[in-house]
Amino acid sequence: MAQFILTGIQDKVAVITLNRPEKLNAWNTEMRDEIIAALRAFDADPDVAAIIMTGAGDRAFCAGQDLEEAKHFDVARSEEWMREWETYYDALRGLSKPLIMALNGTAAGSAFQVTLLGDIRVGHPGVRMGQPEINSGIASVTGPWIMREMLGLSRTIELTLTGRLMDAEECRQVGLLHHVVPQDQVMPKAMEIARELAAKPPVALRLDKQRFREMTEPGFRDAIEAGIRIQAQSYASGEPARMMDAFFRKRAAKH
Repeated sequence: MAQFILTGIQDKVAVITLNRPEKLNAWNTEMRDEIIAALRAFDADPDVAAIIMTGAGDRAFCAGQDLEEAKHFDVARSEEWMREWETYYDALRGLSKPLIMALNGTAAGSAFQVTLLGDIRVGHPGVRMGQPEINSGIASVTGPWIMREMLGLSRTIELTLTGRLMDAEECRQVGLLHHVVPQDQVMPKAMEIARELAAKPPVALRLDKQRFREMTEPGFRDAIEAGIRIQAQSYASGEPARMMDAFFRKRAAKH
């Protein structure tokens, strides 16, 4: 039984809910493993025709990597970590069924990247999205790859180096949020879209998704290999550990 996610099926639409609201749904290795298992099971289930991913609570879809876990990484663990992300992204990219992201709140860092690997994104005016990893001393590699595919190089550089979060309106303007609706309408809208896509001819839909994956495959593999190399340099420098330690000291001082 999953510890960090909730799952269910309604009208041939599967829903995966990230369920660590006390941690802003930030993921650790165990949570990602549960998500991967759920994605694979639903993709293989003939009674499922579409998948929705969302988060518990009303503050965050997901705050990205749980820094409580990442602060203990060393060079060797950083390579294992990147291979875990390769498996997770492979599971998302390899889905034969449509994936709708129902954003109940902020999607930051790796969670921002995961939302962009979905097919259609629904959010509300309070949603913020972006790549703040630089602020934690974490180098961004897979993030810039997928942002460049979606936004072009200029905006990717700006978002990566500043670490700022875009509000919902900016996300809509640049095409990252396809629908912005009132907060209480996010899941109903996502369900409406999921049912619409579930009714499409399944072979054509599967082949369309397959082709999108093929088009981006070389860049994805390059990003993973670059990530292994660059994260090793990053963690060898000690900067991520120093930045995350400062973050936790600052948070403890507030409490």
